[in-house]
Parts: sequence; C-alpha cells; structure tokens
Amino acid sequence: MAGMLELVFSLSILMSMAFSSTAQSCKSYAFSSNKIFRACNDLPVLNSYLHWNYDSSSNKLQIAYRHAGITSSKWVAWAINPTSTSMAGSQALVAYQQSDGTMRAYTSPISSYQTSMQEGELSFDVSDLSATLANNELILFATLSLSNTSTTVNQVWQDGPLSGNAPQIHPTSGSNVQSMGTLNLLSGESSSTRGSAKTTKRNIHGVLNAVSWGILMPIGALIARYLKVFKSADPAWFYLHASCQSIAYIVGVAGWATGLKLGSESAGIQYDAHRTIGIFLFCLATLQVFALLLRPKVDHKYRFYWNIYHHVVGYSVIILSITNIFKGFDILNPDEKWKNAYIGVIVALALNAVWLEGYTWYVVVKRKSSEAAVKMPHVTNGSNGANGVGAPSCIFMEVRVRSDSFTGLS
Repeated sequence: MAGMLELVFSLSILMSMAFSSTAQSCKSYAFSSNKIFRACNDLPVLNSYLHWNYDSSSNKLQIAYRHAGITSSKWVAWAINPTSTSMAGSQALVAYQQSDGTMRAYTSPISSYQTSMQEGELSFDVSDLSATLANNELILFATLSLSNTSTTVNQVWQDGPLSGNAPQIHPTSGSNVQSMGTLNLLSGESSSTRGSAKTTKRNIHGVLNAVSWGILMPIGALIARYLKVFKSADPAWFYLHASCQSIAYIVGVAGWATGLKLGSESAGIQYDAHRTIGIFLFCLATLQVFALLLRPKVDHKYRFYWNIYHHVVGYSVIILSITNIFKGFDILNPDEKWKNAYIGVIVALALNAVWLEGYTWYVVVKRKSSEAAVKMPHVTNGSNGANGVGAPSCIFMEVRVRSDSFTGLS
C-alpha cells in the first residue's frame, strides 16, 4: 500500500512538472542572443510563441516569433492584419532556410488566399528583420513601426511547404485555418479565433449535410424498400418515407446553402471536387422532389418507367452523398472519432439492409406460396401436377410477384 502511495505521489509530481513546463514554455525561454522581451504569449496552434516589447509613446513593436517543429523544407510567417483577423490583407514577415543553407527573411503583403508569398513593402515600416533556424525551431526577429494608435492588433501565423526556394500554399484544414486571433500589446491578453464564425459555419455545414444527405436519405430509402412489403404497414410506410426524405431535403438544402456562403467568404480557397459533387447532388435531389408532382398512378402505363427513374436518381443521390461527406471529412479534418462514428452509422444501415433484404424476400415468397396454394385447384395423379408442369409455373409466379413488390417507391 505504501509503495502504491509513493508511486502515485511520484506520478503527481512528474505530471505537475510537465504541466508547469508546458504552461511556462514562453516565459522560461532564454534567447541565445541575450535579447530580453517583457511580454510573451503561447499561441494556441502550430507550436508557436510570440515575444515582444512595445513602446506606446513611439508605437514601435519589437517581436520575436518562435515556431517549433520546423524543418528546412518549410516556411513560416507571422503577420499583422490592420483590417480583420483573416489572412487576406495581412502584412506578413516570412522566413525560411534556402537550399544553400542561408536564411531568408522578408516582408510580404498578402492580398488574397492564392498568394505566392512574394516580397513587397508593408503598410508600415519594418527594420532589424532576421531569422534563425536551430534545433527544428525557427525564430523570426523584427521591429515594426505601427501606424495606427490602437494597442490591440489582429495577428496571423502560419507555416507551409517549400518547393526549392519557393513557398507553396499552406494546408487549408486543421490548425492551419485556426492560426489567427487578436493581441493586446499592453496587457498581453490574446484571443484565438479557433471558435470563429467561419469555423462554426464549417462545422454547421458538415453536421447538416452528414445528418441529412448521409443518414436521413438512406433511412428513407430503407423504409420505402422494406416496410412496404408488410401489408399492415400500408400506407404508413409511404408517409414515413415521404416525411423522412422531405426533412432530409430541407436540412440538406440548408447545409448546401451554408457551403455556398462559406465558398463566397473564402475567395481563393477551392475544393473543386467537393463543390462540384455538392451542386450536382442538389440538382438531382431537387429533380427527385419535383418528380413527385408528376408521379403516375399505380396502374398507369408510364408508372413502370417513372419507378425506374425514381430508383436510379434516388440511389445516385445516396451514393454521391456518402462520397461527398467523406470528402468533407478530409477538408474539415475533425477528430478521428467523428469520422469513425459516421462510418459506424453507415455500416449499421448497410447490415440492416442486408438482413431486411433476405427477410423480406422470405416473407414475400412464403406469402405468395400460401396464396397460390389456396387459389390453385386440387390436382390428382395424372394431372398437370403429376408430370411437373404446375410447379415451375408456381415458382415463376412467385419470383415475378416478388419483383413487382419492389417496383418503385410508391
């Protein structure tokens, strides 16, 4: 018992030391150049830290931006955006190690999301710009002469790959789209936009589409295909099917509209395949809804062709929906548990479909066999039943009836 208490106590000390080390990662840092900064901030993503000195009388800001976990194949940047907390409009300081081993640090005004990080003058003066790379940590130094009088600035920090000596576009998911926020230069208080309006919209877009197109639509199809086999479920199955698909369509349209809004607010960031499938999916689903207005009666000669159309379009919508949801997972890059949860739902629906397919075939064949036995006249030896003509006829009738039972979503 005493040994267990000692082990728990030792683990508690180690954990407290670890948490303390993490909490003081910027405050306890000592620069090799003996530079001293009065304030610092642990930035919430991308293993980044900002140290600074601010002179409010001259509006000069001296900064040291540290980015850990960096190799010579990546560039890093820290920026101030005078107008918003987004990337577009940022006044950036960029640094990376060139192929010859020397460091390059320069200024780059970011005018759009499709930037090539070209060198250019910023909206404020920058001096003492330099960078170092050691122990997989790049440090960028600079002195900024800020033009505005506000002590709160919008900051953006980033990293991305290099191709030779040319910076390439950074990843557009996960931490790389959450690395922005505000900073009060006097108090040191900062806020991150990890829960920003855009991130919230992206999450809402994903949830609405996963629930509507990816879950409700398949459930509605299962209801139509399998419940209609049971006579006691008629006409309840139709109203359940129509209600489920209508709700899925309405919620799906809301998710689709949210996606269009996100696209219009993210000029330069394009997910062509995801966007194209989404638009095509919406068009097919809308055609499916309006096709209900032209649905022929059950005994109409065109009902057979309408059923084929309804089946093909309906199953196409479901397949495209699931495909596009997984593309959305790749874009949003959420915790793995959310993707696994959706996979679990799809697998559960698929297993239910397999079981119901077999069971309903059994129900239909058994029912038709019973009905045929009642309706067919009793045969004796020497009749058609004795020479085997009747049995194939009965089997042919059963299979045809089973096929008719699943013709169309009435």
